[in-house]
Amino acid sequence: MAGDTAWVHLLGGQIRYYEGKYRTRALEAGDGEPLILIHGVGGHAESFVRNVMPLSQHFHVYAIDLIWHGLSSKPPFSMDTIPTFVEQVIDFMDAAGIDRAHLEGESLGGWVGGWLAIQHPERLRRLVLNTMAGWHPQGVAETAPGLAERSMAAVRSPDRETIRKRLEWLVADPARMPDEMVEIRYRIYTEPETNKALQQLFHAHLVDQTPRRKYGFTEADLGRITVPTLVLWSEHNPGTGPDVGRDIASKIPGARFATLADCGHWPQFEKPAEHDEMITRFLLGQE
Repeated sequence: MAGDTAWVHLLGGQIRYYEGKYRTRALEAGDGEPLILIHGVGGHAESFVRNVMPLSQHFHVYAIDLIWHGLSSKPPFSMDTIPTFVEQVIDFMDAAGIDRAHLEGESLGGWVGGWLAIQHPERLRRLVLNTMAGWHPQGVAETAPGLAERSMAAVRSPDRETIRKRLEWLVADPARMPDEMVEIRYRIYTEPETNKALQQLFHAHLVDQTPRRKYGFTEADLGRITVPTLVLWSEHNPGTGPDVGRDIASKIPGARFATLADCGHWPQFEKPAEHDEMITRFLLGQE
């Protein structure tokens, strides 16, 4: 579609790097209360490329790269991924001078956001858990079908075909994944230091699954989330449908639940206008 490029979507924004214990890249725009956007496993800040500027009309938006991802720092890999990501987000907030922020986490980002809400509730205003990972009760698949295979192929044999197959897993309609996003991820995945880190990360999370066993949420954990929370799901989320999202919401005191139709694991990318309106209303306390 004409004009549907990262450059056009991010006009008026900026790319900044924040230096603390970790170096964190952020796509940033706007004023108002801070809103941190965190991508899923293997992703990067561009997962929210269609949302940063629209959301910046109401918030100071920061879409960040987690460490071992994108263009953020690549420290030695640790199986203690979840607490390390939580530490990075707090480190980023301190470097950016953010006392308290709203946070939306997609998939792995929601897993990180959930633990941050449990361990550092004083740093959060409101929380959006978008197709959140980290909840694996009996009857829920440990890894969604096809994710491990496509992910490992994308880092072990990174070319535009394997990258596209991995990205197409994220959307309900493969035709919605633009070539530009394939190219962005191809450039990231073929950077040697990033590729090495992602091979370790994918093996840990999708094959060995040590982080799931050590840091997966229990029902009691979810019950400790006290910040106002919206659990956002999608109609065609691969592996875990809206019933799983509704179950998560039922375990979090006072949480709200919503579903977006006709989209997969990236509702913020496939249905950006609907996504942005929904979370804006929630974060501003309008519903």
